[in-house]
Amino acid sequence: MAEALNLPSPCVVLLVGPGASGKSTWAAAHFPPDVVVSSDRLRALVGSGEDDVAASTDAFALLEEVVRRRLARRLTTVIDTLGLEAKRRLAWLALAREHDLPCVAVAFDTPPAEARERNRSRSKRIPTDVLAAQLRSWKATRDQLPTEGYDAVLTPQPVRVVPEAFVDAAPATRRQEDRPTGLRFGLHLGTFGFPGGRAATRDQLVSVASAAEAAGFDGIYVMDHFRQIPQIGRAWDDFLESYTTLGYLAACTQRARIGALVTGVTYRNVGHLGKILATLDVLSGGRAVCGLGLAWFRQEHSAYGWPFPSTAERYALLEDALQALPVLWGPGNPAYEGRSITLPDTTCYPRPLHRIPIIVGGGGERRTLRLAAQYADAANVMGDLATVRRKRDVLREHCAAVGRDPADVELTHLSTTLIAADDQQLTELVTRLRPRQQDPARYAAAVNAGTTDDHIGRFRRLAESGVQEVMIRLPDLSDAAPLERAAKVISAFR
Repeated sequence: MAEALNLPSPCVVLLVGPGASGKSTWAAAHFPPDVVVSSDRLRALVGSGEDDVAASTDAFALLEEVVRRRLARRLTTVIDTLGLEAKRRLAWLALAREHDLPCVAVAFDTPPAEARERNRSRSKRIPTDVLAAQLRSWKATRDQLPTEGYDAVLTPQPVRVVPEAFVDAAPATRRQEDRPTGLRFGLHLGTFGFPGGRAATRDQLVSVASAAEAAGFDGIYVMDHFRQIPQIGRAWDDFLESYTTLGYLAACTQRARIGALVTGVTYRNVGHLGKILATLDVLSGGRAVCGLGLAWFRQEHSAYGWPFPSTAERYALLEDALQALPVLWGPGNPAYEGRSITLPDTTCYPRPLHRIPIIVGGGGERRTLRLAAQYADAANVMGDLATVRRKRDVLREHCAAVGRDPADVELTHLSTTLIAADDQQLTELVTRLRPRQQDPARYAAAVNAGTTDDHIGRFRRLAESGVQEVMIRLPDLSDAAPLERAAKVISAFR
């Protein structure tokens, strides 16, 4: 089977060709019925059947309205008509452009003899003279399509509609197969609502951690929050305290690095944080990672009675922490005095077993990435490929400005990642997991929903853009199955 061409979601797909050229059959094979706007089906809706020619005017009026409303909502739409009238085609193209939607035309260049044979086999045939007129006009229409300004004019080949992150994934997947590159993977745990509730949480966490190591994950990270964040769930959803959880993970894992991604710098006294991390490193056998961030969740601070300093004050505290923690983990016990904190005595025994790497989380280009360049071992950013490349370049500029080799500061990337074995499972997962009132395509884009091959391509492109570790949150992590699918992606980079 030919490799499917990836089309960006959402998009407009305009089918163009004479009657009996296979347009409706092709659309049904590649798109769910809800996205196909068919003049024949609408003729059946407003008339006595698909062949009720007297209902054509009403059917086309309804088609135009449906298309207009779907495109205004930026929904993928397949327009299944003859498409032989240039005026109609150009109007749909203009409407797609108005709503910033890619628009492709699919030209059904079916041999006339084949179209006639298909028509003869129909129970409701197109009148012979009507089909003959369509076939006579087809060559001129076919030759005109490339001049009309579509993003592409396609033949009726296999296609898939995928989130933007995967449109160019297939060539990258092939590059990874032909010329493999390495990439580290971290599992990011951001939800703890396991099957069986609180009583099952301990055992479920052990199961997840064990399966993650077996899958090949290089690190296991937890969010540093005290209640669930609104981007993921509800404040009253079960949510484990980060460093207690990391201590437990230290005992039930053997190989993976462990850390908070990232520790909110306002939540703990910096000296105390240094002690926590040194202890975690010793008990984990030298596997602790220190993620640090500015802390942003004002409502969480208020709920727990913590002050929420200004942005400038939090940046000062973050810089002090970046300076003070290595002092705490280093030789002797010198005093540390920063802009916002003072540590009269930095005694911290036992010392960490290794140099604990520090990851600064956040993509702020003026201050956050500068701090990462000056003090950290890595920066952790989010966003699409263009965003990652821009952050990479800014980070390198900051490294040059402070006199550090850019190779000494890694770039890491955090994203939600829904992995399916194939397209059928992908549809099932999106249907099951999406919020009730959210468009499936928008949900799929939000969680980077793709097949294992899609993700191999996506991560290859991130690696080519300078990313050395990807941290992924699996939105369907209720058992080991998502980790088994992730293992197939990870193995492509080993």
